[in-house]
Amino acid sequence: MNTNGIGVLLVGGGVLGVMVWLLHKLGRALATIAEVLAAAAVVFIALWSAVKLLVWLGKQVFQRWRTSLGVVALVAWWQWLGWLSLTITAGSVGAVLLAWRLLDLVSFDRCCGRFLRAWWLRWFTYARKLPGWLHACGLSISDGTVPVEVTVNLVGRRRKAVSRTAGGTAVQVPKVLGVKSGPSWDEVRVRLVPGQKPEDFDDAARALAVARKVTRCQVRELEPNVVSLDFQRRDLLTAPVDCAELPDLAAVDGVDLRRVFAGRTEYGQDWRLPLTGPGAHMLVAGATGAGKNSVMWCPLMSAASAIRAGTVRVSGIDPKGMELAYGRGIFARYGVTGKEAIEVLDDLLDGLESRKREFAGHTRNVPISTEHPLEVLEFDEIGALTKYTDRKTREAIVERVAILTTQGRALGYTVRGYVQEPTKDTVPVRELFPRRVCLRVTSKTHVGMVLGDGAYERGAWANRIEESAAGVGYIWGEGIREPLRVRAGWVPDETVKALETYVTNGGAQVVDLATRRGPEGVAA
Repeated sequence: MNTNGIGVLLVGGGVLGVMVWLLHKLGRALATIAEVLAAAAVVFIALWSAVKLLVWLGKQVFQRWRTSLGVVALVAWWQWLGWLSLTITAGSVGAVLLAWRLLDLVSFDRCCGRFLRAWWLRWFTYARKLPGWLHACGLSISDGTVPVEVTVNLVGRRRKAVSRTAGGTAVQVPKVLGVKSGPSWDEVRVRLVPGQKPEDFDDAARALAVARKVTRCQVRELEPNVVSLDFQRRDLLTAPVDCAELPDLAAVDGVDLRRVFAGRTEYGQDWRLPLTGPGAHMLVAGATGAGKNSVMWCPLMSAASAIRAGTVRVSGIDPKGMELAYGRGIFARYGVTGKEAIEVLDDLLDGLESRKREFAGHTRNVPISTEHPLEVLEFDEIGALTKYTDRKTREAIVERVAILTTQGRALGYTVRGYVQEPTKDTVPVRELFPRRVCLRVTSKTHVGMVLGDGAYERGAWANRIEESAAGVGYIWGEGIREPLRVRAGWVPDETVKALETYVTNGGAQVVDLATRRGPEGVAA
């Protein structure tokens, strides 16, 4: 081989060696870069998962802040003070709550019980069972393209959907947003999944009630994609409530006129109303057959001995000329027509002015006695004379009722009105009645007119009361923050006649308006 060939081989070998060395270095560099990228990917995935976990935990803590704070408090107590202290404190709190519930069920349930019950039902009833009920009632959506196991958000917790269709497709279930629990009803708010509408839940309400093993389930649309499933757990007002029995003829007046028996509440306790004092003026609204007359007669039955003794004197205005006429002897004054109603009101106003002159500067509240009895005006179908009559009569009656409701409480005068249509046009003095009762009404808007803004949203669903539940209604008045469901005591016809006989045999006198007033309508 010549010298040139040897040189070429040496140069080629050197170049090949350099290329091999470069490739080796490049391979090591690429391997290092790959390792770095892989490590970076692992770190990124870990950080991303950690961030998602923190966000999820934050959402759970924010949505369940009461439960989260409770768990944190219990763990901190256990760590710092030990199990013995925690057990003793928990036992003491439990004993106090039990005693509170036994002594005053209503205040316990409003302040504490309903929140504990809602928490328990949310986590141990509706979170566990409602998805299955919804799926069984046809209120789930099958995707059909997603793998069988999909993640569904139920009550803020991530879990695998267990419902499968025949084709092995995924099932989406409405999300539970929250639970509220009252003495008789549970309100479960759920968010609809795409493809559903509120009407779907209306059609399945009966099936949901059967699944929950309750008698009734009602659906309310809160937002376009949010409905409330309201389950009635119990109903203590299904059976009619008996009115109070007439006392013995020899019994003396011992009636507490600030708390006369009127019926039962949804807690199973006595419903009592004041005939005198704050909240005595009362407006009762209800459709025909709703039971307004039960709210009228039952308190009068409870105050029978006071009426017989003369410490309570009842007047009646009865535009129909039927309801109050059946117990006509109970009423000291009685009117049917607009003119007669004005005469009754004028006579009451005369007594009001007389008491003003007698007690002004001596007392702030007139003491009730036989000389100055509590004057109770029962104004049935008040709308018939405050709207559906001539203008002059209407204005005169409204003016007189306004005076009695604004000035009568301290002077021993009480007005109790009853109306079918509770609009402002029908009862212009509606706001002057501090206590109101809403029985079954025909429109949702009537609930707010009677009980005030927000009453329907708080659970006073008077437009949903069945026609067979006469006397059932809601109150939201003096000292009552949440609407309270009640049922007035039923007073049959024979009991009204017995009350009339009981009162008139005691010597109750009818006020003769013709002799007490001159020809010009001025007091004689």
